[in-house]
Amino acid sequence: MLKKGTKLYSILTGTCPRCHQESMYTSTNAYQFSKTLEVNENCSHCGLKYRMEPSFFYGAMYVSYAVGVAFAVAAFIISFLFLGTTLSTSFIVIVATLVIFMPVIMRLSRNIWINFFIKYNPNWPNLKNNNA
Repeated sequence: MLKKGTKLYSILTGTCPRCHQESMYTSTNAYQFSKTLEVNENCSHCGLKYRMEPSFFYGAMYVSYAVGVAFAVAAFIISFLFLGTTLSTSFIVIVATLVIFMPVIMRLSRNIWINFFIKYNPNWPNLKNNNA
């Protein structure tokens, strides 16, 4: 299910969407807060420029909202329906979940956003040689 060549692989691992060879981020640890959103300029394997235009990742804010809602709904279902907590406790669990997973949500959103525009290409060495 989670193998190279799939969008899901690139999204969940944070690897280059074109070649899936290296992480897009300067630090693979999302909880290193000073480097959570620090993206490499280019992929060292296929040469893909991650910031295709200025402010490219601003669109990830819209994706971040949806991902945050998914995390909040999951937290509510687990706390309220499965664990049987009160609504006020479930609200606290939702807020705590969003705060704790904030770096993961931000990175997932960026990964999803860039994967909207770039697809996996197993022939990336030919692209690098042709400067495409």
